[in-house]
Amino acid sequence: MTQPNARDAGTITIGGDLTVHRLGFGAMRITGPRILGEPKDPEGARRVLRRAVELGVDFIDTDDSYGPEVSERLITQALHPYPEGLVIATKDGLTRTRYGAWPSDARPEHLREACEGSLRRLRLQRIDLYQLHAPDPGVQFEDSVGALAELQRDGKIRHVGLSNVSVEQLRSAQAIVDIASVQNRFHVAHRAAEDVLRACEADGLAFLPWRPLDGGSLTGSGSPLVRAAATRGATAGQIALAWLLARSPVMLPIPGTSSVAHLEENVAAVALELSDEEFDAIAEAAAA
Repeated sequence: MTQPNARDAGTITIGGDLTVHRLGFGAMRITGPRILGEPKDPEGARRVLRRAVELGVDFIDTDDSYGPEVSERLITQALHPYPEGLVIATKDGLTRTRYGAWPSDARPEHLREACEGSLRRLRLQRIDLYQLHAPDPGVQFEDSVGALAELQRDGKIRHVGLSNVSVEQLRSAQAIVDIASVQNRFHVAHRAAEDVLRACEADGLAFLPWRPLDGGSLTGSGSPLVRAAATRGATAGQIALAWLLARSPVMLPIPGTSSVAHLEENVAAVALELSDEEFDAIAEAAAA
């Protein structure tokens, strides 16, 4: 039986010139417990990254705060020199404390310093997609976006993305610089960002739903996805990812894992095609 491949999800073009398969990999969970420190099995983490590329994944999303810095270093160790066509997206705007908190820091000077650090760790001359992780309530949003625009003009980043933003913030950012993508929380049972998704569809921006499996809560025994999965011989997680892929052509899910077996299960979701009736029934049941 042929192993499903991320190529089967089709493609999306980011920023007009980066075409990737429409199932990526989120590299948050390859770090240590609570996204802090080194993983218990560093070689296992690198194996997951290499296997993702073998399975056709050509979009990897990370952040300098994952570890912190651990995720970016593992990506470099596992995949550099990078295969042709591999897009590594990273971001900044949140930092970490030793206790696991995520304080905001989207000051322009911090964003510039963080971008330089990511370039060094990832061994890149330019980052293909650099995202503002979240608006900082202590900093003018336009100042943070302006810093990314400057980094783009300086040739440090290719495209600018946003994360955890409203439609109003997206429009404000677009008045400063071309925006290539938005990464907001979104899954079948959490659709508060529908208006942002519609804005991305209207403008042809990639929409990256973070926590597409909601940390595993969508796959629990009480999940309506379990019933749908049983009728298809699939897992609830695969149904959740198939639903996202069916929801919009600009959707680029980035499920993460520290397990090769779970990675392969996630990629296999691209082989599932939901009927309109299945799609609507899953959406209705998940929203109940």
